[in-house]
Amino acid sequence: MPLFTYTAMDGNGKERKGKIESASEDAAVIELRAKNLYVTSIRVAVKAQKVKKTASSGGGGFNMNLGPVVIKRKELTVVTRQLAILLAAGLPLIRSLRTLEKQAKNPSVKMVLGKTSDIVEGGSTFAEALAQSPKSFDKLYLNMVRAGEASGAMEVILDRLAGFMEKAARISGKVKSAMIYPSVILSISILAVVGLMIFIVPNFSKIFSDLLGPDEPLPGITTFLINCSNSMVETWYYWLIGVAVIIISFKIAGKIPAGKYGLDWCKYNMPLFGPIIAKTAVSRFSRTLGTLMSSGVPVLSALAIVKETSGNDVVSGAVQQVYDAVKEGEGIAVPLGKTKVFPEMVISMVEVGEETGKLPEMLDKIANTYEEEVDNAVSALTSLIEPLMIVGLAGIVGTIVIALFLPLTKIIEKMSG
Repeated sequence: MPLFTYTAMDGNGKERKGKIESASEDAAVIELRAKNLYVTSIRVAVKAQKVKKTASSGGGGFNMNLGPVVIKRKELTVVTRQLAILLAAGLPLIRSLRTLEKQAKNPSVKMVLGKTSDIVEGGSTFAEALAQSPKSFDKLYLNMVRAGEASGAMEVILDRLAGFMEKAARISGKVKSAMIYPSVILSISILAVVGLMIFIVPNFSKIFSDLLGPDEPLPGITTFLINCSNSMVETWYYWLIGVAVIIISFKIAGKIPAGKYGLDWCKYNMPLFGPIIAKTAVSRFSRTLGTLMSSGVPVLSALAIVKETSGNDVVSGAVQQVYDAVKEGEGIAVPLGKTKVFPEMVISMVEVGEETGKLPEMLDKIANTYEEEVDNAVSALTSLIEPLMIVGLAGIVGTIVIALFLPLTKIIEKMSG
Protein backbone atom coordinates (compact mmCIF):
# COMPACT_ATOMS: atom_id res chain seq x y z
CA MET A 1 0.00 0.00 0.00
CA PRO A 2 1.19 3.54 -0.72
CA LEU A 3 2.58 5.70 2.06
CA PHE A 4 0.94 9.07 2.71
CA THR A 5 2.23 12.08 4.64
CA TYR A 6 -0.45 14.16 6.34
CA THR A 7 -1.06 17.27 8.37
CA ALA A 8 -4.07 17.22 10.68
CA MET A 9 -5.65 18.91 13.69
CA ASP A 10 -6.52 16.93 16.81
CA GLY A 11 -9.51 17.47 19.08
CA ASN A 12 -7.61 20.12 21.08
CA GLY A 13 -6.78 22.15 17.99
CA LYS A 14 -3.11 21.13 17.89
CA GLU A 15 -1.42 20.40 14.60
CA ARG A 16 -0.21 16.86 14.03
CA LYS A 17 2.02 15.62 11.22
CA GLY A 18 2.81 12.06 10.34
CA LYS A 19 2.69 9.20 7.86
CA ILE A 20 0.12 6.51 7.25
CA GLU A 21 -0.19 3.54 4.91
CA SER A 22 -3.56 3.13 3.21
CA ALA A 23 -5.15 1.95 -0.01
CA SER A 24 -6.03 5.48 -1.15
CA GLU A 25 -6.15 9.08 0.02
CA ASP A 26 -9.85 8.80 0.85
CA ALA A 27 -9.23 5.67 2.91
CA ALA A 28 -6.38 7.42 4.73
CA VAL A 29 -8.62 10.40 5.56
CA ILE A 30 -11.30 8.05 6.93
CA GLU A 31 -8.74 6.22 9.10
CA LEU A 32 -7.38 9.47 10.48
CA ARG A 33 -10.88 10.78 11.26
CA ALA A 34 -11.48 7.59 13.20
CA LYS A 35 -8.50 8.62 15.33
CA ASN A 36 -10.10 12.04 15.96
CA LEU A 37 -7.71 13.75 13.53
CA TYR A 38 -9.06 16.26 11.01
CA VAL A 39 -6.91 16.28 7.88
CA THR A 40 -5.82 19.63 6.43
CA SER A 41 -3.45 18.15 3.83
CA ILE A 42 -2.47 14.69 2.65
CA ARG A 43 -0.38 13.36 -0.23
CA VAL A 44 1.62 10.38 -1.42
CA ALA A 45 5.07 10.64 0.15
CA VAL A 46 7.21 9.87 -2.92
CA LYS A 47 5.09 11.66 -5.53
CA ALA A 48 4.83 14.74 -3.35
CA GLN A 49 8.58 15.26 -3.45
CA LYS A 50 8.55 15.07 -7.26
CA VAL A 51 5.66 17.49 -7.54
CA LYS A 52 7.26 19.95 -5.16
CA LYS A 53 10.58 19.81 -6.99
CA THR A 54 8.88 20.43 -10.33
CA ALA A 55 6.84 23.32 -8.95
CA SER A 56 9.91 24.88 -7.36
CA SER A 57 11.83 24.86 -10.64
CA GLY A 58 9.09 25.77 -13.09
CA GLY A 59 5.97 26.70 -11.13
CA GLY A 60 7.23 29.58 -9.07
CA GLY A 61 4.98 32.03 -10.82
CA PHE A 62 7.71 33.54 -13.06
CA ASN A 63 8.36 32.96 -16.72
CA MET A 64 11.87 33.84 -17.92
CA ASN A 65 10.51 35.00 -21.25
CA LEU A 66 7.20 36.57 -20.39
CA GLY A 67 7.61 37.89 -16.82
CA PRO A 68 5.19 37.23 -13.93
CA VAL A 69 2.56 34.59 -14.62
CA VAL A 70 -1.00 35.84 -14.22
CA ILE A 71 -4.33 34.01 -14.06
CA LYS A 72 -6.86 35.88 -16.17
CA ARG A 73 -10.09 36.98 -14.51
CA LYS A 74 -12.28 34.55 -16.43
CA GLU A 75 -10.05 31.59 -15.54
CA LEU A 76 -9.78 32.73 -11.92
CA THR A 77 -13.57 32.73 -11.66
CA VAL A 78 -13.71 29.12 -12.85
CA VAL A 79 -10.90 28.06 -10.49
CA THR A 80 -12.61 29.77 -7.55
CA ARG A 81 -15.91 28.05 -8.28
CA GLN A 82 -14.22 24.64 -8.61
CA LEU A 83 -12.24 25.13 -5.40
CA ALA A 84 -15.43 26.04 -3.53
CA ILE A 85 -17.10 22.84 -4.80
CA LEU A 86 -14.14 20.65 -3.78
CA LEU A 87 -13.96 22.17 -0.30
CA ALA A 88 -17.73 21.82 0.15
CA ALA A 89 -17.35 18.13 -0.75
CA GLY A 90 -15.02 17.70 2.23
CA LEU A 91 -11.63 17.61 0.48
CA PRO A 92 -8.70 19.25 2.31
CA LEU A 93 -7.39 22.52 0.92
CA ILE A 94 -4.06 21.14 -0.26
CA ARG A 95 -5.66 18.22 -2.02
CA SER A 96 -8.18 20.52 -3.66
CA LEU A 97 -5.44 22.81 -4.93
CA ARG A 98 -3.37 19.89 -6.22
CA THR A 99 -6.42 18.45 -7.95
CA LEU A 100 -7.08 21.73 -9.73
CA GLU A 101 -3.40 22.01 -10.59
CA LYS A 102 -3.42 18.59 -12.26
CA GLN A 103 -6.62 19.34 -14.16
CA ALA A 104 -5.52 22.79 -15.34
CA LYS A 105 -4.82 22.98 -19.07
CA ASN A 106 -3.62 26.57 -19.00
CA PRO A 107 0.11 26.75 -18.06
CA SER A 108 -0.38 29.99 -16.11
CA VAL A 109 -3.13 28.47 -13.96
CA LYS A 110 -1.06 25.35 -13.37
CA MET A 111 2.02 27.33 -12.34
CA VAL A 112 0.21 29.70 -9.97
CA LEU A 113 -1.74 26.87 -8.32
CA GLY A 114 1.47 24.85 -7.96
CA LYS A 115 3.23 27.79 -6.33
CA THR A 116 0.27 28.41 -4.01
CA SER A 117 0.08 24.74 -3.01
CA ASP A 118 3.81 24.64 -2.20
CA ILE A 119 3.55 27.72 0.02
CA VAL A 120 0.53 26.35 1.91
CA GLU A 121 2.33 23.03 2.39
CA GLY A 122 5.23 24.99 3.83
CA GLY A 123 3.02 26.12 6.71
CA SER A 124 1.58 29.43 5.43
CA THR A 125 -2.10 30.26 5.39
CA PHE A 126 -4.05 30.20 2.16
CA ALA A 127 -4.30 34.01 2.14
CA GLU A 128 -0.55 34.37 2.69
CA ALA A 129 0.09 31.99 -0.21
CA LEU A 130 -2.24 33.93 -2.52
CA ALA A 131 -0.53 37.18 -1.54
CA GLN A 132 2.62 35.88 -3.23
CA SER A 133 0.83 36.22 -6.59
CA PRO A 134 -0.55 39.79 -6.40
CA LYS A 135 -1.05 40.04 -10.17
CA SER A 136 -3.55 37.18 -10.02
CA PHE A 137 -5.25 37.80 -6.67
CA ASP A 138 -6.27 41.37 -5.84
CA LYS A 139 -6.96 42.83 -2.39
CA LEU A 140 -10.66 42.04 -2.65
CA TYR A 141 -9.86 38.37 -3.23
CA LEU A 142 -7.26 38.23 -0.44
CA ASN A 143 -9.47 39.90 2.15
CA MET A 144 -12.38 37.61 1.44
CA VAL A 145 -10.12 34.57 1.75
CA ARG A 146 -8.84 35.93 5.09
CA ALA A 147 -12.45 36.33 6.20
CA GLY A 148 -13.12 32.73 5.13
CA GLU A 149 -10.14 31.47 7.15
CA ALA A 150 -11.25 33.44 10.20
CA SER A 151 -14.83 32.18 10.02
CA GLY A 152 -13.96 28.59 9.09
CA ALA A 153 -16.37 28.73 6.13
CA MET A 154 -13.90 28.95 3.26
CA GLU A 155 -16.13 27.08 0.81
CA VAL A 156 -19.02 29.51 1.45
CA ILE A 157 -16.78 32.55 0.98
CA LEU A 158 -15.22 31.18 -2.21
CA ASP A 159 -18.65 30.36 -3.62
CA ARG A 160 -19.79 33.90 -2.83
CA LEU A 161 -16.59 35.30 -4.36
CA ALA A 162 -17.09 33.27 -7.54
CA GLY A 163 -20.65 34.56 -7.81
CA PHE A 164 -19.42 38.11 -7.34
CA MET A 165 -16.83 37.74 -10.14
CA GLU A 166 -19.37 36.15 -12.48
CA LYS A 167 -21.83 39.01 -12.00
CA ALA A 168 -19.07 41.63 -12.32
CA ALA A 169 -17.86 40.01 -15.56
CA ARG A 170 -21.41 39.90 -16.96
CA ILE A 171 -22.11 43.58 -16.26
CA SER A 172 -18.67 44.62 -17.54
CA GLY A 173 -19.23 42.62 -20.72
CA LYS A 174 -22.55 44.35 -21.36
CA VAL A 175 -20.99 47.80 -20.98
CA LYS A 176 -18.09 46.91 -23.26
CA SER A 177 -20.46 45.51 -25.88
CA ALA A 178 -22.39 48.79 -25.76
CA MET A 179 -19.16 50.71 -26.39
CA ILE A 180 -17.81 48.49 -29.17
CA TYR A 181 -20.58 49.07 -31.73
CA PRO A 182 -20.47 52.90 -31.77
CA SER A 183 -16.66 52.83 -31.64
CA VAL A 184 -16.50 50.65 -34.76
CA ILE A 185 -19.08 52.75 -36.62
CA LEU A 186 -17.32 55.97 -35.61
CA SER A 187 -13.94 54.63 -36.77
CA ILE A 188 -15.37 53.56 -40.13
CA SER A 189 -17.06 56.94 -40.53
CA ILE A 190 -13.83 58.82 -39.84
CA LEU A 191 -11.89 56.65 -42.30
CA ALA A 192 -14.58 57.17 -44.96
CA VAL A 193 -14.55 60.95 -44.53
CA VAL A 194 -10.74 61.12 -44.52
CA GLY A 195 -10.67 58.99 -47.68
CA LEU A 196 -13.10 61.34 -49.43
CA MET A 197 -11.15 64.41 -48.38
CA ILE A 198 -7.77 63.03 -49.47
CA PHE A 199 -8.60 61.10 -52.64
CA ILE A 200 -11.93 62.36 -54.03
CA VAL A 201 -12.15 66.09 -53.25
CA PRO A 202 -8.75 66.97 -54.86
CA ASN A 203 -9.92 65.40 -58.15
CA PHE A 204 -13.08 67.48 -58.13
CA SER A 205 -11.05 70.59 -57.30
CA LYS A 206 -8.92 70.01 -60.41
CA ILE A 207 -12.03 69.50 -62.55
CA PHE A 208 -13.56 72.76 -61.28
CA SER A 209 -10.33 74.64 -61.99
CA ASP A 210 -10.05 73.23 -65.54
CA LEU A 211 -13.67 73.79 -66.55
CA LEU A 212 -14.46 77.06 -64.75
CA GLY A 213 -11.03 78.64 -64.60
CA PRO A 214 -8.91 79.40 -61.57
CA ASP A 215 -10.49 82.82 -61.01
CA GLU A 216 -14.12 81.68 -61.06
CA PRO A 217 -15.61 81.92 -57.54
CA LEU A 218 -17.07 78.74 -56.05
CA PRO A 219 -19.89 78.37 -53.50
CA GLY A 220 -18.76 79.06 -49.96
CA ILE A 221 -19.31 75.50 -48.75
CA THR A 222 -17.35 74.13 -51.72
CA THR A 223 -14.46 76.54 -51.08
CA PHE A 224 -14.36 75.56 -47.42
CA LEU A 225 -14.35 71.84 -48.30
CA ILE A 226 -11.54 72.24 -50.86
CA ASN A 227 -9.45 74.29 -48.41
CA CYS A 228 -9.85 71.56 -45.75
CA SER A 229 -8.92 68.92 -48.31
CA ASN A 230 -5.82 70.85 -49.44
CA SER A 231 -4.79 71.29 -45.83
CA MET A 232 -5.08 67.55 -45.16
CA VAL A 233 -3.17 66.63 -48.33
CA GLU A 234 -0.41 69.23 -48.04
CA THR A 235 0.06 69.19 -44.25
CA TRP A 236 -0.97 65.62 -43.41
CA TYR A 237 1.98 65.23 -41.07
CA TYR A 238 0.63 68.07 -38.89
CA TRP A 239 -2.67 66.25 -38.64
CA LEU A 240 -0.90 63.03 -37.59
CA ILE A 241 1.17 64.92 -35.04
CA GLY A 242 -2.00 66.55 -33.70
CA VAL A 243 -3.76 63.19 -33.31
CA ALA A 244 -0.65 61.71 -31.63
CA VAL A 245 -0.44 64.68 -29.24
CA ILE A 246 -4.10 64.28 -28.28
CA ILE A 247 -3.70 60.52 -27.63
CA ILE A 248 -0.48 61.00 -25.63
CA SER A 249 -2.05 63.86 -23.66
CA PHE A 250 -4.97 61.65 -22.66
CA LYS A 251 -2.60 58.86 -21.60
CA ILE A 252 -0.45 61.24 -19.55
CA ALA A 253 -3.54 62.78 -17.98
CA GLY A 254 -4.74 59.30 -17.05
CA LYS A 255 -1.58 58.76 -14.99
CA ILE A 256 -1.84 62.07 -13.10
CA PRO A 257 -4.33 62.05 -10.17
CA ALA A 258 -5.98 65.34 -11.15
CA GLY A 259 -6.07 64.37 -14.82
CA LYS A 260 -7.50 60.90 -14.11
CA TYR A 261 -10.17 62.42 -11.88
CA GLY A 262 -11.09 64.87 -14.65
CA LEU A 263 -11.33 62.12 -17.27
CA ASP A 264 -13.43 59.93 -14.95
CA TRP A 265 -15.70 62.89 -14.18
CA CYS A 266 -16.22 63.42 -17.92
CA LYS A 267 -17.04 59.73 -18.36
CA TYR A 268 -19.45 59.85 -15.42
CA ASN A 269 -21.31 62.88 -16.85
CA MET A 270 -21.02 62.38 -20.62
CA PRO A 271 -24.26 62.16 -22.66
CA LEU A 272 -25.64 58.76 -23.68
CA PHE A 273 -22.86 56.71 -22.06
CA GLY A 274 -22.64 58.63 -18.77
CA PRO A 275 -25.81 57.15 -17.21
CA ILE A 276 -24.63 53.60 -18.03
CA ILE A 277 -21.20 54.26 -16.50
CA ALA A 278 -22.80 55.81 -13.41
CA LYS A 279 -25.23 52.90 -12.92
CA THR A 280 -22.40 50.41 -13.43
CA ALA A 281 -20.34 52.22 -10.76
CA VAL A 282 -23.25 52.11 -8.30
CA SER A 283 -23.79 48.42 -8.98
CA ARG A 284 -20.09 47.64 -8.53
CA PHE A 285 -19.89 49.66 -5.30
CA SER A 286 -22.95 47.97 -3.83
CA ARG A 287 -21.98 44.47 -4.91
CA THR A 288 -18.41 44.75 -3.65
CA LEU A 289 -19.28 46.34 -0.30
CA GLY A 290 -22.19 43.96 0.28
CA THR A 291 -20.13 40.87 -0.56
CA LEU A 292 -17.28 41.93 1.73
CA MET A 293 -19.53 42.79 4.67
CA SER A 294 -21.59 39.61 4.36
CA SER A 295 -18.32 37.66 4.34
CA GLY A 296 -17.30 39.11 7.69
CA VAL A 297 -14.87 41.82 6.56
CA PRO A 298 -15.02 44.87 8.91
CA VAL A 299 -16.77 47.86 7.42
CA LEU A 300 -13.69 50.12 7.38
CA SER A 301 -11.59 47.46 5.69
CA ALA A 302 -14.43 46.82 3.24
CA LEU A 303 -14.68 50.53 2.36
CA ALA A 304 -10.91 50.72 1.85
CA ILE A 305 -11.07 47.78 -0.56
CA VAL A 306 -14.06 49.24 -2.40
CA LYS A 307 -12.16 52.51 -2.83
CA GLU A 308 -9.21 50.73 -4.44
CA THR A 309 -11.30 48.48 -6.68
CA SER A 310 -13.94 50.98 -7.85
CA GLY A 311 -12.20 51.66 -11.16
CA ASN A 312 -13.39 55.29 -11.19
CA ASP A 313 -11.71 58.17 -9.32
CA VAL A 314 -15.02 60.00 -8.84
CA VAL A 315 -16.43 57.00 -6.98
CA SER A 316 -13.11 56.45 -5.16
CA GLY A 317 -13.18 60.02 -3.88
CA ALA A 318 -16.76 59.59 -2.69
CA VAL A 319 -15.91 56.33 -0.91
CA GLN A 320 -12.92 58.03 0.74
CA GLN A 321 -15.29 60.66 2.18
CA VAL A 322 -17.55 57.89 3.50
CA TYR A 323 -14.52 56.06 4.94
CA ASP A 324 -13.36 59.18 6.80
CA ALA A 325 -16.85 59.77 8.21
CA VAL A 326 -17.31 56.14 9.32
CA LYS A 327 -13.87 56.25 10.95
CA GLU A 328 -15.14 59.16 13.05
CA GLY A 329 -18.13 57.11 14.19
CA GLU A 330 -20.80 58.08 11.66
CA GLY A 331 -22.97 55.71 9.64
CA ILE A 332 -22.67 55.15 5.91
CA ALA A 333 -25.90 56.66 4.57
CA VAL A 334 -25.42 60.31 5.64
CA PRO A 335 -21.86 60.78 4.32
CA LEU A 336 -22.82 58.80 1.20
CA GLY A 337 -25.54 61.37 0.53
CA LYS A 338 -23.12 64.28 1.02
CA THR A 339 -20.90 63.05 -1.81
CA LYS A 340 -23.61 63.90 -4.42
CA VAL A 341 -22.33 60.96 -6.46
CA PHE A 342 -24.91 58.29 -5.60
CA PRO A 343 -28.66 58.51 -6.39
CA GLU A 344 -31.16 59.28 -3.66
CA MET A 345 -32.70 55.82 -3.95
CA VAL A 346 -29.34 54.25 -3.05
CA ILE A 347 -28.98 56.56 -0.04
CA SER A 348 -32.47 55.69 1.18
CA MET A 349 -31.96 51.93 0.80
CA VAL A 350 -28.60 52.10 2.60
CA GLU A 351 -30.25 54.06 5.41
CA VAL A 352 -32.97 51.42 5.73
CA GLY A 353 -30.33 48.69 5.72
CA GLU A 354 -28.45 50.36 8.57
CA GLU A 355 -31.63 50.86 10.60
CA THR A 356 -32.73 47.24 10.21
CA GLY A 357 -29.24 45.75 10.64
CA LYS A 358 -29.42 44.17 7.18
CA LEU A 359 -27.09 46.42 5.25
CA PRO A 360 -25.30 43.62 3.29
CA GLU A 361 -28.62 42.23 2.07
CA MET A 362 -29.81 45.72 1.13
CA LEU A 363 -26.59 46.42 -0.78
CA ASP A 364 -27.11 43.18 -2.67
CA LYS A 365 -30.62 44.30 -3.64
CA ILE A 366 -29.26 47.66 -4.79
CA ALA A 367 -26.69 45.87 -6.96
CA ASN A 368 -29.36 43.63 -8.49
CA THR A 369 -31.60 46.63 -9.21
CA TYR A 370 -28.88 48.63 -10.91
CA GLU A 371 -27.63 45.64 -12.89
CA GLU A 372 -31.12 45.34 -14.36
CA GLU A 373 -31.10 49.08 -15.09
CA VAL A 374 -27.74 48.72 -16.86
CA ASP A 375 -29.20 45.88 -18.96
CA ASN A 376 -32.15 48.07 -19.94
CA ALA A 377 -29.96 51.12 -20.58
CA VAL A 378 -27.57 49.13 -22.78
CA SER A 379 -30.48 47.75 -24.81
CA ALA A 380 -31.97 51.22 -25.20
CA LEU A 381 -28.61 52.72 -26.16
CA THR A 382 -27.95 50.00 -28.73
CA SER A 383 -31.30 50.63 -30.39
CA LEU A 384 -30.73 54.41 -30.30
CA ILE A 385 -27.10 54.59 -31.35
CA GLU A 386 -27.59 52.82 -34.70
CA PRO A 387 -29.98 55.37 -36.27
CA LEU A 388 -27.98 58.25 -34.74
CA MET A 389 -24.76 56.98 -36.31
CA ILE A 390 -26.43 56.39 -39.66
CA VAL A 391 -27.98 59.87 -39.67
CA GLY A 392 -24.67 61.45 -38.60
CA LEU A 393 -22.65 59.65 -41.27
CA ALA A 394 -25.29 60.38 -43.91
CA GLY A 395 -25.25 64.07 -42.92
CA ILE A 396 -21.46 64.35 -43.23
CA VAL A 397 -21.24 62.47 -46.53
CA GLY A 398 -24.31 64.30 -47.85
CA THR A 399 -22.73 67.67 -47.04
CA ILE A 400 -19.57 66.68 -48.93
CA VAL A 401 -21.61 65.50 -51.93
CA ILE A 402 -23.69 68.69 -52.02
CA ALA A 403 -20.54 70.82 -51.76
CA LEU A 404 -19.01 68.96 -54.70
CA PHE A 405 -22.09 69.08 -56.93
CA LEU A 406 -23.07 72.73 -56.41
CA PRO A 407 -20.42 73.99 -58.90
CA LEU A 408 -21.77 71.57 -61.52
CA THR A 409 -24.66 73.97 -62.20
CA LYS A 410 -22.17 76.64 -63.27
CA ILE A 411 -20.29 74.14 -65.37
CA ILE A 412 -23.51 73.05 -67.13
CA GLU A 413 -24.50 76.67 -67.74
CA LYS A 414 -21.05 77.51 -69.13
CA MET A 415 -21.03 74.47 -71.42
CA SER A 416 -24.59 75.10 -72.70
CA GLY A 417 -23.84 78.82 -73.26
